Amino acid sequence: MSDVHEGSHSAGVAARIEKRWAAISIIIIAFLTGMAAYAGVHQATMPQAQVETIDPTTLHLGGEFSEGNLGSAIEPDGSVTVRAIGQQYSFVPQCILVPARTPITLRATSADVVHGLLVQGTNVNTMLVPGYVSVQHASFSEPGEHLMPCQEFCSVGHEGMWGRVKVVTKEEFLALSETQRRLSCAK
Repeated sequence: MSDVHEGSHSAGVAARIEKRWAAISIIIIAFLTGMAAYAGVHQATMPQAQVETIDPTTLHLGGEFSEGNLGSAIEPDGSVTVRAIGQQYSFVPQCILVPARTPITLRATSADVVHGLLVQGTNVNTMLVPGYVSVQHASFSEPGEHLMPCQEFCSVGHEGMWGRVKVVTKEEFLALSETQRRLSCAK
């Protein structure tokens, strides 16, 4: 008889523990659902402060992203602006030249499909979406080279879509900029 009593007591303890864990699970799910709903509503009512659009079908014909305007250029305040385009299956320019220890603004877009621009070893990581201009701010502390792969699958040639960022001394960059309006290190 004591075995029967012990079995029903164990079953009661197990049922109480299961109810507690079920309640904890429901609370966690409700909390996470509430967080997701709040974030969704907040992002929908608080869009990005600045969204720039551009016609991807006419990028190369004129304006900011025309072929003669791509690459690096010194701004009047001493900072450097880099303009680039991602397209199947390359970046234009293929190699970006920037000075060390200088504020860099990277302005890039896509001519065809979604691409990703990642500069390895840095915090530069953005999506290039057709019709929109992506803006990233960076500064490179030392001269050197960084690989720049496309990190968004863009079709069958995606694995070959690589570029480079070559960081040179500020003096070297200034000397090169005296003879060229837009700089790149592509050969």
